[in-house]
Amino acid sequence: MIAMGVTGLVLATSAHAHEKWFVAGQPPALQAGGFTSMFCLSAVAVAVVVTLVAAFLWRKRKAQDLFPGPDRLGATETGLARFYGWVPVVLGVHFAVPLLVLGVQGRLFSPNNVPIAPWNYLLGTVEIAIALSFLYGGLTRLFAVALGMLWVVGAALLGWETAFENLHYLGAAIFFYCTGRGPYSIDRLLFPNLEPSPALLDRGMTALRISIGAGFAFVAFTEKLANPALAQVFLEQHQLNFTGALGFALSDQAFIWCAGTTELLIGLFLAFGIFPRTIIIAAWGVINLTLTLFSWVELVGHLPIYGIMAVLLVWAPSEKTTTLWRRGIAR
Repeated sequence: MIAMGVTGLVLATSAHAHEKWFVAGQPPALQAGGFTSMFCLSAVAVAVVVTLVAAFLWRKRKAQDLFPGPDRLGATETGLARFYGWVPVVLGVHFAVPLLVLGVQGRLFSPNNVPIAPWNYLLGTVEIAIALSFLYGGLTRLFAVALGMLWVVGAALLGWETAFENLHYLGAAIFFYCTGRGPYSIDRLLFPNLEPSPALLDRGMTALRISIGAGFAFVAFTEKLANPALAQVFLEQHQLNFTGALGFALSDQAFIWCAGTTELLIGLFLAFGIFPRTIIIAAWGVINLTLTLFSWVELVGHLPIYGIMAVLLVWAPSEKTTTLWRRGIAR
């Protein structure tokens, strides 16, 4: 079953090229009935079965991934603790760049979200301020709260569909509130009283992992499984159904189903922490294949996802990891 999921990842190369970012004109709207269609429900059934089987195997393997972690490649406890100290910096940069670029453009969280004036100016300014805070590590936890509030305001202005498609920003808000910006920051030098309590440190990574997984799953529905009309328009404008060149041509509908099911599987595996390294390595190849087509827009938009997935490649929830994480953040 895991092999089936990985095969689907290879076949559906456009699994996470956000259709709404690149569809010209008004995209087809999501309809409530799309969630109860056989097209959608069949994909959900397959994804749930594959996830349950994978979860069983994950437990049988005692949470040992198919790909080796850093400790099996020679990483020491000292090295891992130092790496964890740099995690808030890595994530801060990966979130700061898109927030800065999109804020300057008056767009909220992703290229297709343009609030009406004067909200675009106001929210863009807030995005820029949050970006600078995350970049330099100054008053990080306060601006993490601002990011969470910005996510809620975005939901009110642009709709909950838009908000949940950018759920990783809410995850980032929770992460930086729980963790702060770590030892390499202005906060550690100038504002030590704003440091989080030890009780919060362990919750940030969990929130980040669940948020990116749930975000993948939600987009699988809103851009493919529950709204195949949107995906069809996308394929008509961008010829990404390449299966004919491989000798087993799939119809656009079958290709959309495979892509949506794959994206849903990625989300479920990440949200529940099942074979995370395996799914991230496979998903990375999928995500990067469309970069040469959609260039810097997709690169900037996906930077937060790259950052989270890079950290999750190393992170393996355990008592040892928790100890090293706390040591690294406290450096």
